[in-house]
Amino acid sequence: MQQLNVFEEFPQDWIRMFTHLANLFFEQSKVGTETVDDAAIDIRFSEQMNGPEPSISAVLHWNGRQYTSDFAESAAETEEKELVRQKKRMYSHVLLDVLEQATGMQQEWGILTGIRPTKLYHMYKQDGYTTDKAKQLLQQRHRVSMRKSELIAQIADIQLNALPDLYSLKQEVSIYIGIPFCPTKCAYCTFPAYAIHRKNGRVENFLDGLHEEMRAIGSWLKERDIRITTIYFGGGTPTSIEADEMDALYQTMADSFPYMEQVREVTVEAGRPDTITVPKLEVLKKWGIDRISVNPQSYTDETLKAIGRHHSVQETIDKYWLSREQGMRNINMDLIIGLPNEGLEEFEHSLAETEKMQPESLTIHTLSFKRASEMTRNKDKYRVADRETVGKMMQRGEEWAETNGYIPYYLYRQKNILGNLENVGYSKPGEESLYNILIMEEAQTIIGLGCGASSKFMDPETGKLTQFHNPKEPAAYILGFEESIDKKIAYLEELFPSVHSID
Repeated sequence: MQQLNVFEEFPQDWIRMFTHLANLFFEQSKVGTETVDDAAIDIRFSEQMNGPEPSISAVLHWNGRQYTSDFAESAAETEEKELVRQKKRMYSHVLLDVLEQATGMQQEWGILTGIRPTKLYHMYKQDGYTTDKAKQLLQQRHRVSMRKSELIAQIADIQLNALPDLYSLKQEVSIYIGIPFCPTKCAYCTFPAYAIHRKNGRVENFLDGLHEEMRAIGSWLKERDIRITTIYFGGGTPTSIEADEMDALYQTMADSFPYMEQVREVTVEAGRPDTITVPKLEVLKKWGIDRISVNPQSYTDETLKAIGRHHSVQETIDKYWLSREQGMRNINMDLIIGLPNEGLEEFEHSLAETEKMQPESLTIHTLSFKRASEMTRNKDKYRVADRETVGKMMQRGEEWAETNGYIPYYLYRQKNILGNLENVGYSKPGEESLYNILIMEEAQTIIGLGCGASSKFMDPETGKLTQFHNPKEPAAYILGFEESIDKKIAYLEELFPSVHSID
């Protein structure tokens, strides 16, 4: 635990901001008022916020040495909230600078800890900035490295090629449908995912509620003539349920949702290979769904056992080719950097196996220690790669993707992610997941149906987002789905108050 002493009074949200930045440099840190600790870092801030160019200064003392930083920029001539946001950014700027000096570590993502980098870039572009100016703002305002700002710009261009109307989809919605069951729960997972069993009819009762939710939301969308851009079945693992149950869900989707023939993309996660069967693939094919995920995470059997995935590497390979034979045209695969006991050698092996299959898209995740996961609760049990190693693994993933004809099309970051890195989705040109772009860039309302599903309601006029979460536990969902329907419709009524005309 690294103690950081600050000598000024700050609100609690500022302390959290400082702590997130400090955690980029130390495995665990605590920011607070002065303590008696010879190993503590002492930081003093000073500010000059009057005038046309406000400035912040920081002085850091640690291990008998002093480090200083100053940062100034033009005053934001906007509302109070924007002025506070600018001030927070300036404080973050100087804190990151003195910590980089003191530790010798460079943070390529700068002060961005809870912000979607590509969304920030898109905002600058929509504000009228040129590509070069938008990249310059990322580097100057947010301390993002030139390399990462170039990556962001590249991804944004690819997204706009895949979705030329990305900035004007606010009058449409996308649908996320959460199926909360898996064969087993992975050690790193915090998604609403429960080991599937048929006791007490909880699967059947959950599905009954989900059908009702789909019908109710579909009916409202039909009344308002609102089109759906994409539909995504996630979880959990949607293919954990039986083939006839999947078939019934897709029937309800087809019957309930408006303008299904105009939906641009329907995706079903089949992430756990041990859930993929010929009857289930035949159901997908029956409904014209050919975009799925078959997720290995790793091609080392010992790793799969360690993280609680009860399938083998060979089963992943077999189910991938079975899916191909059954007509799945667009298959995504996921790999995770930094899984227990894995280093560059194991990751190279995973890339080599992936190369044999050439899926349409590959998402390279970096392991994140999420608060509620088994892995976080028992960190001592799971030995993971160091910062330098995971950085090399990510770099190797970038090189592999380029060599094999993949382009990066979406990117997001999480707190407590190994090496302060990122998650990057790569695809063959033209095979990008439109849903992934829309959810990451928060470009429209996403209506979440099912257990633990999160809805993001976006005001078409202001872009303001409001989140609503369905109950996570299947039992709670079964009892409360009708109330959730009412609340979601109330949000939708505010955002789409009148009937839209049809072209």
